[in-house]
Amino acid sequence: MNANELAKKKCVPCRGGTPPLSTDKVKEYLGAVPQWTVSADGKQISRTFTYKDFIQAMKFVNKVAEVAEEQGHHPDIHIHWNKVELVLWTHAIGGLHENDFVMAAKLERLA
Repeated sequence: MNANELAKKKCVPCRGGTPPLSTDKVKEYLGAVPQWTVSADGKQISRTFTYKDFIQAMKFVNKVAEVAEEQGHHPDIHIHWNKVELVLWTHAIGGLHENDFVMAAKLERLA
């Protein structure tokens, strides 16, 4: 699966009891969004976006918020003046789900 195919998908509600993605599946999905990195424990993916200044960073954050609301899947957002770090994981299952990679692909289109 590539980034365009992932970005066309819609996040689906995920409930507790659904197992997180296997390490092999995470690696497969990561191939579609190689700018993102997996945490050491394999439970989250993240990426830092850098902008000219704080205003540009905040414009990006507002676009992220719109997509997150539309998809019902919200990243953790850390803002450091001109840098925005996004962290994705599925809280309900305590790890990664396809939704996290769908969101990563959608968010790449905003950068």
